[in-house]
Amino acid sequence: MRWSVGIEVQAEQILAREQVVELADAVAVYDGIATGIGTNRYGAQLIVEAASLQDAIEAGTAQFRKAAAVAGLPPGPVIRAEAVSEDE
Repeated sequence: MRWSVGIEVQAEQILAREQVVELADAVAVYDGIATGIGTNRYGAQLIVEAASLQDAIEAGTAQFRKAAAVAGLPPGPVIRAEAVSEDE
């Protein structure tokens, strides 16, 4: 089943436009969009295939962490993780 997964991370700094554009480029491979310009939080909404809500959140979080690393963003604590199935 396809899920739309939203992840948001707390950063220690205000993010520049360029940083979030890099994240947007990195999550695009997951049909994702990125947020966070001018804030101390960054996030993304991505599409994953998973059997359950928990599996979707885990898969989305893993993909998000990889994309954030590719974008060169500092790791931080996840402050929001949610998923909605295509059936919902």
